[in-house]
Parts: sequence; C-alpha cells; structure tokens
Amino acid sequence: MDLVLFEDAMKHACKITRIITAAQGHALLVGVGGMGKQSLSRLSAFICQYTNVGIVISSSYSQNDFKTDLQAMFMKTGCKDEGLMFLFTEGQIKTEGFLVFLNDLLSSGEIADLFVAEDVDAILNTVGPAAKSDGIPVTPTNVWNYFISRVKKNLHMALCMSPSDLFRSRARKFPAIINCTVIDWFHPWPTDALLSVAAK
Repeated sequence: MDLVLFEDAMKHACKITRIITAAQGHALLVGVGGMGKQSLSRLSAFICQYTNVGIVISSSYSQNDFKTDLQAMFMKTGCKDEGLMFLFTEGQIKTEGFLVFLNDLLSSGEIADLFVAEDVDAILNTVGPAAKSDGIPVTPTNVWNYFISRVKKNLHMALCMSPSDLFRSRARKFPAIINCTVIDWFHPWPTDALLSVAAK
C-alpha cells in the first residue's frame, strides 16, 4: 500500500496492533469515512503476521453466505491454528442478522448453531490429536472447548464504524460491539498531516 505515514497515522497503527495482538483482542475504529481506518487495519494485520480477511458484499449475498464465511474463519483459526484479522465495515451490514452473529463472536468467541452436527464431528476429529498433545483429556466437550480457545486466541476483528445515530442504536441493540472491543477514535487529522498527504 502506498501510505503517507504521518505521526497520527502511526499512533493509530500502533494502537490497532496492540489491540489485536491480545487474545480475544478486537478493535472498534470510529471515525468518518475516508480516514484510513481500513488501510491502517490492514497494515496492523501485516505487522502481526495475520491473514487479512473480509467479506465481498453482492446483491445476492445473504445471511447464509455470511455464516459460511464465518465457518471458514473458524476452521482456519481453530483447526489450522492460524492468526487471522477479520475486517468488517458498516457498509457490509446488509441485515441486522449479521450483527447477531458478530455480537455472539465478540462476547463469547462462539456462535450458536454455526456448525451442523457432521461438521462438529469433523472438527473434533481434526483438533483431537492437537488437544491430546497439549495434555487435554480427549472428550467431545474438552476438544470443542480447545477448538474455541484457539479461535479466541487467533481470530481478531477490526470493526470500522462512523459516528452516527444508526451506530448509536446498533450499540444499544448489540452491546458486545462496545463492551467487548477496544475503541480507537479517529479524530480529524491535524494540519501538518493533511499537508504531508497533499505534498505526496
């Protein structure tokens, strides 16, 4: 990415990096559009050596498609033990149902009924040997909890929102958006920052 990294942008990148390096570390980035929230999130994911993932919204994208994308993220972070940063913007909220899933993910690290029984069995078989090598007694409950603990450790979110009445109402309906994230406010850039961008 071709970024002009003035001091304020670097401070935000450092903040986001610090948030997403923690287990269950999720960042809520609040500021008007075009302030670089997504670019700085991608930079922070690169610094942490996480894979950066997002969803591609189309006219036919539904709640089931979102569920499928979340399943893929859980498999990567829980089964393969890979670090992953999920970048999600308010423009991608096609229905409030998306926020129900995200609220569960942020609050407990687990989404109810995300996987069908056959998928759960496949996950238990995949993760069982790793759980055993970590000294965990191999029972379905223990292995599932081990899988979820890996997801919590490896899956991080960067939520990009604009300060608005809609954001306020969503925060009331889905409290984990506020309670289970670390908020980074993007205030207007200082004059020297704008000059450095203009000069570049």
